[in-house]
Amino acid sequence: MQSVLDAGFKKYGRVIADIDTSEIVKLMDSYDMPEDVVYVAGDEKLENTQIHKVMEESIYGGCPVQTGYCNGHNQKLNALEYHRSSEINIAATDMILLLGKQTDITPDYHLDTATIRAFLVPAGTAVEVYATTLHYAPCEAKKGAGFRVAVVLPKGTNTDKPEIAALHAEDPLLRARNKWLIAHADASEAGDGAFVGLDGVNIDIANEI
Repeated sequence: MQSVLDAGFKKYGRVIADIDTSEIVKLMDSYDMPEDVVYVAGDEKLENTQIHKVMEESIYGGCPVQTGYCNGHNQKLNALEYHRSSEINIAATDMILLLGKQTDITPDYHLDTATIRAFLVPAGTAVEVYATTLHYAPCEAKKGAGFRVAVVLPKGTNTDKPEIAALHAEDPLLRARNKWLIAHADASEAGDGAFVGLDGVNIDIANEI
């Protein structure tokens, strides 16, 4: 396992070191920690913060964004998603990201899970996960502790899937607006109709934390 502070993270994303995350980290401490994983695309309290304004005006260059959260307990890979845009994660607790590269996806949209790498994100750290980086729900960094993370994306991302005419080979991966997803056969997402294309072991970090 590496850290997002290590050089190995540079091909997956970058640490945004020059912003103050303390306001949003403190606010996130008041949010529930469910037994499973919950994701909310946009949250009114998080969007009424100075850091949301910084994200919209600076990090995303004036484009409208949404600030939501992902909280809960998780130790497995299960699936990987990507967007046509970077995603900003602001860790309110220590957490682990399991990341891959879009360039490792085969022409028929399969990916070997042996290509996945794990990165520790220390609490209070803001990271940009590049659009070409495959990611999904974080994992907890300490067994039983769970994780909390604020998630910033272009407005509308991860909301209801649009009705489209399937014209391209990638279209079956579309799971929500601006969200393409590849699931492992062992994951609940596969039983819910997600495209199955993760080959190999469904990574479980339980013995590493």
